[in-house]
Amino acid sequence: MLYMPHHCLQVKNMKLKPEYIAQNIDGTQFLVSVAQDGFSGIIRSNPTAAFIVDLLKEPVTEEEIVEAMCTRYDADRETIAGDVARVLGILRRIGALEE
Repeated sequence: MLYMPHHCLQVKNMKLKPEYIAQNIDGTQFLVSVAQDGFSGIIRSNPTAAFIVDLLKEPVTEEEIVEAMCTRYDADRETIAGDVARVLGILRRIGALEE
């Protein structure tokens, strides 16, 4: 697991772009782009990624996401920070974040 020291976390606000819609269907979250260009597809989120996406509906920092995850999940901070970084990396690659 990649260790992400506390001081390396992003401190700028980010949020999900409005052209990305998160919808829960039968307990599974799907993220869909309704934009005319860019990413075209559907992402099915596991519960951890869904929690992160839900937090990104409002402006939030990476540190705030890690803190919320530490409160919700029984895992060490290093593991959680790595998971958050991985999910944010995917969302950045598809252009889903406003930063």
